[in-house]
Amino acid sequence: MTAEPILSVRNLTTAFRVDSEWKPVVRNVSFDIRPGETLAIVGESGSGKSVTSLSIMRLLAKDASRIEGQVMLNGRDLLSLSEKEMRAVRGNEVSMIFQEPMTSLNPIFTIGRQISEVLTRHKGMSATDARAETIRMLEKVRIPNAASRFDEYPHQFSGGMRQRVMIAMALASRPKLLIADEPTTALDVTIQGQILDLIKTLQEEEGMSVLFITHDMGVVAEIADRTVVMFRGDAVESGATEQIFHRGQHPYTRALLSAVPRLGSMEGQAVPLRFPIVDTVTGITTEPQPSRTMLERDAPILKVENLVTRFPVRSGLFSRQTGSIHAVENVSFDLKQGETLALVGESGCGKSTTGRSVMRLIEPTSGDIQLDGQNVRELGSSQLQRMRKSIQMIFQDPFSSLNPRMSVGQAIAEPFLKHGMGNAAQAKQKTADLLERVGLSASMMNRYPHEFSGGQRQRIAIARALSLDPKVIVADESVSALDVSIKAQVCNLLLDLQEQLDLAFLFISHDMAVVERVSHRVAVMYLGEIVEIGPRAAVFENPQHPYTRKLMSAVPVPDPSRRGIRRGLMEDELKSPVRPMGYQPPRREYREVSAGHIVQVA
Repeated sequence: MTAEPILSVRNLTTAFRVDSEWKPVVRNVSFDIRPGETLAIVGESGSGKSVTSLSIMRLLAKDASRIEGQVMLNGRDLLSLSEKEMRAVRGNEVSMIFQEPMTSLNPIFTIGRQISEVLTRHKGMSATDARAETIRMLEKVRIPNAASRFDEYPHQFSGGMRQRVMIAMALASRPKLLIADEPTTALDVTIQGQILDLIKTLQEEEGMSVLFITHDMGVVAEIADRTVVMFRGDAVESGATEQIFHRGQHPYTRALLSAVPRLGSMEGQAVPLRFPIVDTVTGITTEPQPSRTMLERDAPILKVENLVTRFPVRSGLFSRQTGSIHAVENVSFDLKQGETLALVGESGCGKSTTGRSVMRLIEPTSGDIQLDGQNVRELGSSQLQRMRKSIQMIFQDPFSSLNPRMSVGQAIAEPFLKHGMGNAAQAKQKTADLLERVGLSASMMNRYPHEFSGGQRQRIAIARALSLDPKVIVADESVSALDVSIKAQVCNLLLDLQEQLDLAFLFISHDMAVVERVSHRVAVMYLGEIVEIGPRAAVFENPQHPYTRKLMSAVPVPDPSRRGIRRGLMEDELKSPVRPMGYQPPRREYREVSAGHIVQVA
């Protein structure tokens, strides 16, 4: 590795104009990236890591931002270049992959045209040569049938494949530096594993440097040579990744590392275990407390048998039904009071549809759902509304599930008042109690959702779900969008509430490491079917189905010594659940491996 850095950042300070004043959000950040090296910038949302990357690329609005310091790329200061010169740098010498590919790709152009444009504009290629090179790049990022997919649109690709398209576009002009801003945060764990392997492989083949921005310390351990830790706009620690992980000095670094769920850490632990929480100022660790042993009960609060949910597929001039999406196929499980059953699997496996079908937010096609002795599928609209007092849902994105025009106090009180559980004064008292219970202040009830952080908004969503005193809560990817330390706090909160209120959780997630920490039992879903179900210890310590083992092998391990390892994950996408008219699913057979541990026979 040569000593001369390809990118040298010195005293980078970025400020935004707020009410006619300049407010710095990144202060005096300095680092170098050498050829072929991967540097990770890690920190929570709001730490300034993404602003740092946007400042380097000069993608911030000129009138609302001010960038100071020095950004040297191969001896040229990017901050002194004209906009025309900077346009030649972007996509040519430095490329960027953003977190959400669907917002970065233009939905009205084919993916082939969007990648070809980079080559015709920066490399002066003819349309024919650009097409051939684009197909080669699509093959390089392991997109199957690349030539036939050249003329497809972004919506025809899965999330993982769209991210591969973004990588192909970023690498088309063979940049010396790739900036990857949270490129795997929104992806399922298996797709994330494939993308990480892909970046490593392409880096070796092309010899490029990578600036990798993330809040996931497991990802950092797997990909980064060196790491910069950012906290509230400052780079509080930097060094070799091994040094950061094993001898991290700053309390915030230790807090980030302690919050990382490690697969296998629950071995020998009979009940769910809270996450350790480290104070980011003092560095004092609150040791994790085990959840109480679940009380033995005979009758489940929720019993689902042979649940089927299908959606019609229509096409042609008269929109005739030509097939069905078999989203949920013959799913059965039960859930006891005070228990957490986790439904795990990749996007498209049917786990969220199962949760919504149980609540009848989506009408099931067939099957039996018993909630607290009631047959859910036979309820009329007024009975259904009363039933929903017993079962509530926490959604993945609290911002879109909270009305931005209602104060949080109004949002929490609304279900309480709508169900006639009390008057306005009682609703206000209940709201104050719930806000305190979820770790917020009652004085916050007059604020609006945009005034809270993501973690606080999720706490508000939890408080609203609790306002009707439910017995069952369906938590649909309720922590997947949160930073690692906030995720730990929210998971601990859910365990606290389960103990205090004897709640049953249907915990829907694709994060196997979190699931291992919080659940009593686990059901693994693939293509609408449960392929393995059993006690958490049995499933995690003795996984039987190939798909369960694939999910577990894809989890990033926060150990820098594994940095060179390739998982060798299957590159195929999740198969399509669309079936033609008249399709009859095959009859499945199951075997019991141990008490309550049941596996589908392949």
